[in-house]
Parts: sequence; C-alpha cells; structure tokens
Amino acid sequence: MKHTLLKWLKRTGWFVLILFLSVNIFILLSGRFYLYKGVYYTYLQGETSPTIYDLNKFYNSTVEAPKKTQPWVFKTSKNELLDKKDLKYMETWMTSSFLIVKNDQVIYERYWDDHHPETVSNSFSAAKTIVSILIGIALEEGDIKSLDEPVRKYIPEFSGKGKEKITIRHLLAMSSGLDWTESGKNPLSENAESYYGWDLRGLVTRQHVERIPGKDFIYQSGNSQLLAFILEEATGKDLSYYASEKLWKPIGAESDAFWSLDKENGAEKAFCCLYSTTRDFARIGKVLANHGKWNDKQVIPASYFDEMVKNPEMTTEEGVPNTRYGLHIWTYVSNGHPVYYCRGIKGQYIIAIPGEQLVIVRTGHIRAPNIEKDILKSANTKENQEKIGHPSDLFEYIRMAREAATANK
Repeated sequence: MKHTLLKWLKRTGWFVLILFLSVNIFILLSGRFYLYKGVYYTYLQGETSPTIYDLNKFYNSTVEAPKKTQPWVFKTSKNELLDKKDLKYMETWMTSSFLIVKNDQVIYERYWDDHHPETVSNSFSAAKTIVSILIGIALEEGDIKSLDEPVRKYIPEFSGKGKEKITIRHLLAMSSGLDWTESGKNPLSENAESYYGWDLRGLVTRQHVERIPGKDFIYQSGNSQLLAFILEEATGKDLSYYASEKLWKPIGAESDAFWSLDKENGAEKAFCCLYSTTRDFARIGKVLANHGKWNDKQVIPASYFDEMVKNPEMTTEEGVPNTRYGLHIWTYVSNGHPVYYCRGIKGQYIIAIPGEQLVIVRTGHIRAPNIEKDILKSANTKENQEKIGHPSDLFEYIRMAREAATANK
C-alpha cells in the first residue's frame, strides 16, 4: 500500500512539474503574461473566476459622491415580503443583496452573509449602461457631434482593414463586427486579458473586423472599452471624473464609487468593474424609470434616452430579430410594460419598469443561464421568442418585486 502510494505521488509529481513547465513555456512564448495575475488572483486565492469583491486586487480611481447627498425614503414593511420559497431561490443563486424601490421609496432591502448597505461590489457589465449614459451626455453637450461619427476620429490608431467604417453607434449597439472573443470562462479570451491585463487601449485598438458593422448584434466588451476612450478624448476628462460630475453627483449618491484600472494611473475598465453600494446602484434604476430624470433634473438627455432604449433592427447571433438590446442597455416587455435593465455576469441587475415606477437591484455571485433558442422547439410563441437571450432569473426578480410592491400597499 505504502509502495503504491509512493509510486502514485512520484507519477503525479512529474505530471505537475511537466504541466507547470508547459504552462510557463506557453505564457512566455505567447506573451500572455496576464495569466500569471489571473491565476494568482483566482486559484491561489481559492476562487475559480473573478468575484464581486475584487476591488482591492487592482488599482482603482474614485467616482466622487456629492458633499450633499439625497438619502432614500424608506417605506419598508415589518413583515417579510418574500416567502420562504423566494428566499431559498435567492440563496440558491448566492444573492448578496436585493432592494426594491416603488414610487421613489425603498420598500424592501435585504442583505446576505457579510454584505451590508455600505458594502461596495463589482457591477461587472452593468457598468456598460453607465458608459452609454455618459456618451449621451457628451453628445448633448456637443463634445461628441454625432453617434454616426467614425471611432477613428477620436482614436486615430483605430484604423485600417475596415475599422474606419465602425461608428460610435455601432459600438453602442454591439454591432461593430470586431473579432473580440467574449467569454467569462476562457482564460485566453480578450475578456480575461482585459480583466487581468494592463494595456486596455492596446488590446481594443488591435482588434480586427470580421463582420459588416451594423448588421449583427454580437455582445462584446471591447465595444464598451472603446466608448470610454472616445469619452476621454472627446471631453478631455478621465472617465471617473466625468462620471462623478455628470452622473454620480447629480443623482445625489450617498457613497463614493470606485472604478478598477488596468494599471496605476491607467485606464478604467469601463466594460465592467464599477464598485458601488446597492442603494446607489438603485439610483441608476430610478433615473431609467423616470425617462432620464433624477427628481426634476434631466440627467440623461431626453432625446438620447428615447434612442437608447430602442432596439436597433439587427439579427442576433441566435438568428432571431433583436428585441433585447438598445444602445448599451437590455430591454424587455413584461405584462405590456417596457423593462430596461443593466446586468453583469455574476447576476448584477439594475432593473427599471417605468410604467410601474418600480426599480429592482440584485447583486450576487451567480447568474442563471440565458434562455436559449431551443425553447422555440416546444413553444414557438412571440412571448417565448422575446425571452431568448435574457437570463431566467430576471423574470423571477421582477415577479418577486411586483408581489412585494402589492403586499406593501
């Protein structure tokens, strides 16, 4: 027995050594040095992927809150508005916070584990909508002349081999036609390099065109990052500073937010990684639920808001008409009411239903899978077709919030 175990350890040891050497040789030959950082911050920390609490793993910049904040009004119930089945569902998907706003009042707020009202957590791709909002403001103020301007006007090195045909609008609609590999699991994808690497500008400007711009909706984080560089070139201001002045302060945020950088004094990871409290994320939802307004102040220009929430006529990668995505914002129609929402890969949601004056924020560690095209095989209805591409848990959070709002009357 002892001899057998010793032999196994020797064999395993050689395997591990060979694997270690092979991985290092691959990294050295390919130049993918960001993989060292990725391994250190995931597997060596007991994780298998990025987390919502990665703020201190990277350099970051501050999106300053105003000196005079505008706290939420609370109208919470003494009774638990979610039943045991719903709470179990929340735990199954490792929810960290759930907040509901009805008619500008917080009617439900709950936190799990060590998450609390002052905790800031990663927005992941929910930040993309904030980038779009800032583009709309820059457009209204004349720093950007038109959404149909070519990207290369603001980023000169983004040119050649068809890239000169890509416009700001193509980036916003996720129809740039670039060859960015969008993956939350593939360590060799551009997503992994953009998260753990230190040259975002080089990464996104080196992309190649592989499709006709404006034809197909294909979700790519590189589009969002290019928009951030356009914003900085157009306004002459860092993204975090601009976000503070044009959004965070006007909506009366209670806490500073933080944006991860690719290196010290580097570029914000605009495609993700805006860290905020649940309550302040809900402020974005309130603006979306009120046609771009915070109270009486028009934060998102009204004309841009109308364009942002429309679905450009395109075909999705599943081969169905685009009914799910506007200009960097997800859209859906539920019970006859338009739903606008931001979402992140770990189940970050900022959901706004204007017709019901309902805002929902959910943060957590897992998101349910997207509803796939296969659903059409069993029930090819318009309702089911329009659910394609939306995560199944989205509908559960909307249902819970509606039931809570009814119970809290």
